[in-house]
Amino acid sequence: MKAYERHVRLAQRKGRIPAVSVAVHRADRPLWSFQVGSDADARFRIGSITKTFTAVLVLQCRDDGLLDLDDPIGRHLDVPAHGDITVARLLSHTGGLQREPYGDMWDTLRAPSDAELLATLDRAERVLPGGRQTHYSNLAYALLGQVVARLRGVPWAAALATRILEPMGLSATTVEPTSRAVPGYLVDAYSDHARREPVLECRALAPAAQLWSTATDMARWAGFLADPSTVDPAGAVLAASTVDEMRWPRTVAEEARWYAAFGLGLNVVPQAGDDRILHVGHGGAMPGFLAAAYGRRGGEGVPPGLGVATLGSSGTGVEVLQLAHTLLRAVVAEDPADIEPWTPGEPAPSALRSVLGRWWGEGFEYVFFWRDGRLHARDVDDPPARPPAVFAAVEDRPDVLRTESGREAGELLRLTRDGSGAVVRMHWATYRFTRGQESFDGTVASEPG
Repeated sequence: MKAYERHVRLAQRKGRIPAVSVAVHRADRPLWSFQVGSDADARFRIGSITKTFTAVLVLQCRDDGLLDLDDPIGRHLDVPAHGDITVARLLSHTGGLQREPYGDMWDTLRAPSDAELLATLDRAERVLPGGRQTHYSNLAYALLGQVVARLRGVPWAAALATRILEPMGLSATTVEPTSRAVPGYLVDAYSDHARREPVLECRALAPAAQLWSTATDMARWAGFLADPSTVDPAGAVLAASTVDEMRWPRTVAEEARWYAAFGLGLNVVPQAGDDRILHVGHGGAMPGFLAAAYGRRGGEGVPPGLGVATLGSSGTGVEVLQLAHTLLRAVVAEDPADIEPWTPGEPAPSALRSVLGRWWGEGFEYVFFWRDGRLHARDVDDPPARPPAVFAAVEDRPDVLRTESGREAGELLRLTRDGSGAVVRMHWATYRFTRGQESFDGTVASEPG
């Protein structure tokens, strides 16, 4: 753990951050936390990490049948303008709404009330056409918070407490600052003076940026966003499949440089290399504070439920943002997950044994194999880190399977048998698969043309 501590101390010193608190959550080790200038129970403002909570609340509403992601916002809120923007576009910052509510909130340090935000919505601009590209918008999440409140019949903060914080055990995460709250600072660029920043009450912007928390709470939350089946195996907060949907990129941050993407309330940050490694979560900024909470997916040695949170009490100490990614990499390098031994498994069911092995489709060779009680398939030239296709039986159709994930997800695999019952041909997404390489007219490739 000394290596982790050194990363934290370097970031704190280089960033000139009065207080830093970090934590590493993983399911196979005790929680690790470390602080400089504070203690483990110190509460920091987490800014826009709040958006991940609001996004989960919205997805809970969708899973409960209260809304559809393609619904226009005007179906759920009485708005004077922009009612045609869909819920999904608000979640993914592709609705084109301006960044902040109408007015000069950052001059007055007075955020609008819920009523004021709606009353002035017709004065807020649609700065980009919907769906064209990412344009980050706090206003969008303020509207989503009001949708949650309207559909649940309670204030956003109450829905947050009962539907996320309590079932996840995030007891140190609060809407208002407590006596454990640390002050936030602006550190002078030309001296070592640290000046306290004012505390902004977000009011209508609360669903976008209001929360306070500890590094330990946020590391657990980051672990959930990356690996919900480990952190919340019963799906008490959200089904793992829905969190998977939230992580799926909807748009990239820039056209020419794909350094980050946006899902439904989550940032997705690819890591260097070819191992399909992603960091998923969110950063946050408020006057006097910067924060990051990310989990890691993909690659060798990643522990289950790995999440890191880094919180700092300086609005300019940007090192705290990169520190989360540094620590995620350090965990895998310094203390990777234990290697589970291979153990023999059950054979494939008799009806599928003749499927196993190599097949050809569209001129390319694939291998079909049985693992963990499921039929899988991959291109023989796929890199090892690329997930295979995984199939599931279709009820009442014994020779038809559905692709649940991977290549051709959602498509059918149809099996054709000979008189002995052996599978001799397959159709996957309607493309013919045969044991030998064939042209599209069914001629064996080795035959002369």
